[in-house]
Amino acid sequence: MTMTARTLIRSWTLAGPAFALALAGVAAPAWADRDPAYAAARASGQVGEKTDGYLGVIGGGGDVRALADKINIQRRANYTERAASQNATVEEYAFTQGCVLIQRTAAGEKYQAPDGSWQTRGAGAPQRDPRCP
Repeated sequence: MTMTARTLIRSWTLAGPAFALALAGVAAPAWADRDPAYAAARASGQVGEKTDGYLGVIGGGGDVRALADKINIQRRANYTERAASQNATVEEYAFTQGCVLIQRTAAGEKYQAPDGSWQTRGAGAPQRDPRCP
């Protein structure tokens, strides 16, 4: 783990709730929530939130892959901009966003567990990486 990653994780521990709340407002682009194709892919379990902050494709065809790619490109641009303002790497910022996005999944939606497996969210809290703020 790099010194920057250690510093960021240490700062999450100290400012975890405040940092998580600051990130929660930017966790997913508003347009994605309004896109019927995205909503349908989430509801059907064809896509899910990954621990690295990006959308993963679990099933479906080329249309689903293209949709996920489009969303991931926009997420990366957002993460790049916001990471710079937080003095973090894009990967560190994206990881934190992954924590927030997984926490925000609804029952029945897919997410990636810390071991890399795809899980379906139940009524309880999702499995999250212990480093999550």
